[in-house]
Amino acid sequence: MKSSLFALTALAMTAGVAQAEMMPDAVTEPVTITFYNYNLSSAGNGADATRKMIAEFEALNPNIKVKGVPVAPQDLATRIQADIVAGQPVDLSQMTFAALGFATENLGAQPLEDIVPAAELSAHFTGMVPNGLELGRLGGKTYGLAYTFSTPVLFYNADLFKKAGLDPNTPPTTWAELKEMGLQIKEKTDALPLATGIYGPTALDWLMQGVIRSNGGEVINADRTEMRFASPESIEAVTMLRDLAQTGIMKNLSITAQMEGVAAGNTAMYLQTSAIQGYLLKGAKDNFELRAAAMPAFGDKAVAPSNSGSALSLHATDPKRQRAAWELMKFLTSKRGYTIITSEIGYLPLRPEIVDDPEYLGEWVKANPLIRPNLAQLEHLVPYVPLPGPNYLQIGVSMMDAMEMATFGDNDDVKGILTETQERVQRLLPPQG
Repeated sequence: MKSSLFALTALAMTAGVAQAEMMPDAVTEPVTITFYNYNLSSAGNGADATRKMIAEFEALNPNIKVKGVPVAPQDLATRIQADIVAGQPVDLSQMTFAALGFATENLGAQPLEDIVPAAELSAHFTGMVPNGLELGRLGGKTYGLAYTFSTPVLFYNADLFKKAGLDPNTPPTTWAELKEMGLQIKEKTDALPLATGIYGPTALDWLMQGVIRSNGGEVINADRTEMRFASPESIEAVTMLRDLAQTGIMKNLSITAQMEGVAAGNTAMYLQTSAIQGYLLKGAKDNFELRAAAMPAFGDKAVAPSNSGSALSLHATDPKRQRAAWELMKFLTSKRGYTIITSEIGYLPLRPEIVDDPEYLGEWVKANPLIRPNLAQLEHLVPYVPLPGPNYLQIGVSMMDAMEMATFGDNDDVKGILTETQERVQRLLPPQG
């Protein structure tokens, strides 16, 4: 099955390049395209906002109908893979950044430079955050446009800070300060000092990449050929997390338990994606004051936040469907698209000019200042590096399982745990040469 898939996707990518100049300037006849989307698979703001954007797009483009295909994020690549093998049309997808490398190599994701006229592509990119554009680039070409993404945000309960005798106007800026404040919260209140989204079945390594790189390390090298999560800098970062666990500042909780604890006012700090901001605000309303700060640093080292979320990747090979999918892609990453994404889901806008524009996000940002730390971190964003090859998920899960064990387990040998796992997963990387 895999060999058949690779043959099909190779043909699809070859056809896409050959037909690039044939993509029409506009959609003049009715066409229906598929949009594989994980926000549609969930209840709540993400699904509602996605349906709203699709409806607005269809109203503006009467010749294009969008068939939304709801798929859970952890199943997205597998579903697209199966549908390609079955001959089903796959036109546009909300691809997780973790799977973007796999999508370019095995799922027929098209580099935009090969199918979109250069002047049109340049015009659409104008006004976008350069760091954000880099999120979807591999090998110098754009395989995805950042769609729903965030940097790590430290949400905190201002009421619990006051109860512990801390100043809520000065949240921790370093991990050392966080530990000191966490111990004071533990001593003076019944609250859990800290929860993080670093571990969990859907987290993979997006947040951990930012933590490790903020200490000068990396999970994998830049050309994605060598795993490096057992370097001294990485070991030091995981050892810091273990210290927080050993001192009772954080516990190994499920993401559901974490979110419920914060929303109920029982957890003081939460390092997580801004996608959960709406949920936390609902819990905080009339109960406590929720605030937000940037991800903590390691001493005086510069914070290097990575990104969560997804990119839009275009898989269509038929020129007419390519144009239709590109038009949808443009709308979803337009000023209007990012206004909906930010105000109704909670993710970052890739177009900073809309933040203070009253026609777009201006009034919303005034009423929702929690987004400011997240926006500020865009300037320091270091793009997430997707793990390579068909074993990317196995590599990521094995690595994160080892880090979780090194953080919360009984074995104090953090270096040994990470080194053994790194040697094992290195063999799962695609062969070189």
